[in-house]
Amino acid sequence: MKRFSLILTVLIAVFFLIGACLQEGKEKKDNQSDKSKITQKGVIVTNNLELDFSKHKVTFIELGADRCIPCRMMQPIMKEIAEEFAGQVQVVFYDVWKDPKPARKYRIRLIPTQVFIDKNGKEFFRHVGFFPKKDILKLLKQKGVN
Repeated sequence: MKRFSLILTVLIAVFFLIGACLQEGKEKKDNQSDKSKITQKGVIVTNNLELDFSKHKVTFIELGADRCIPCRMMQPIMKEIAEEFAGQVQVVFYDVWKDPKPARKYRIRLIPTQVFIDKNGKEFFRHVGFFPKKDILKLLKQKGVN
């Protein structure tokens, strides 16, 4: 009876290990496929941390989540900014609940957090919480975005 229990325990452990390895491989594959950029009405939704800042006067990065209410309130504003200032402002959205790496890179504590970066890759402004469009427009105007 002890021998049967030992064999059963070993078999169960082996199945758990195989399952964990398969799941880890699936997650790695999913993360690699997520690195490609998806554009939704001018807003880049990605988990790729390598952005080219030099092509735009300003890069507006929103770190949030699809299921966060204030983050959802920011979505139409991000789309409007991307459409109105195409070529001047790059708008990027990171869902930090799906992938926490951008949250670590930008050292955020709460969502939504907006980070504004100039064409040299230097952060010049940061805001936490809902950010009204009129305030964003003032900020962009200060950086020469018309």
